[in-house]
Amino acid sequence: MATRRSALSALKASRSLLLSQSRSVLSRLSENGILSSSSTPPSNGFVIAGRTATTYNACQNTIFSVHHVLELDLERQLKEISLPAFLCRVEVLNLYYWAGVLLQINNLDYTEMALEGIVGAVEAARTSKQQVVETEHLMKALLEQKDGLARRIFTKAGLDNTSVLQETDNFISQQPKVVGDTSGPILGSHLSSLLENTKKHKKEMGDSFVSVEHMLLAFLSDKRFGQKLFRDLQLTEKALKDAVNAVRGSQRVTDPNPEGKYEALDKYGNDLTELARRGKLDPVIGRDDEIRRCIQILSRRTKNNPVIIGEPGVGKTAIAEGYDL
Repeated sequence: MATRRSALSALKASRSLLLSQSRSVLSRLSENGILSSSSTPPSNGFVIAGRTATTYNACQNTIFSVHHVLELDLERQLKEISLPAFLCRVEVLNLYYWAGVLLQINNLDYTEMALEGIVGAVEAARTSKQQVVETEHLMKALLEQKDGLARRIFTKAGLDNTSVLQETDNFISQQPKVVGDTSGPILGSHLSSLLENTKKHKKEMGDSFVSVEHMLLAFLSDKRFGQKLFRDLQLTEKALKDAVNAVRGSQRVTDPNPEGKYEALDKYGNDLTELARRGKLDPVIGRDDEIRRCIQILSRRTKNNPVIIGEPGVGKTAIAEGYDL
């Protein structure tokens, strides 16, 4: 009970920003038939409709914030729960299922992507008909995240993400399955230890939130699955840490959504110098004066930032490519 109270308190604190949007969100959910009115309504006037299979597709991009959840299958009623936007895409039944694991986590100071990975691990275990959520399920969830940080780190370390996912799926398929009704998901001892180790890495790196890279580093000490996976893939501790540092750069995790800021230049721009080095750029003809002028400005000690201005199609990119050639 103490653990659940601690988790609930942390959940409310870390998601307090969502509370201001709860009333309008609840109204949208009600209009779509997802929520129903209560005969004795709480302050917001709604409760979760019991065990409906209605999906939250209409609210995919809306923050889901529910006060006074009355019908969860837990030992006690939970109040003032705030959950991130990605939970809006799942069925109400999944909320019943996942809430149990969320309340088994002592401290919810995770980034959005890390918390999504934990929830994805629960879903991976359920899909595999396994009641105990373990480290292999977390790895699978991290690898399946769209534009996920784990995939970028493994790529930087020289690994093929398809091979990593295949190794993970093979390990999961070898684990025992549960047939019939169960009492809900259970946070495995190895996953619990891994999540505790993430806090150690968070502290060592001077971060404020547990992020995906902390989870990957914690897999180095996971005797159940992580060490075996990295050994089979011939991924050393040094190679993994170097990849993490290369992706992170000098940035620190100071907010719940830092992963999107890593490698921003690689994500939103093209390295023309690298393309030229690999022979991927076509020759540029007839732009000698403009290219020389750019080189002249770039060679200055001060005020050395050339700006190329012109209508679309006049050859601005060609000048930049010509300089790199």
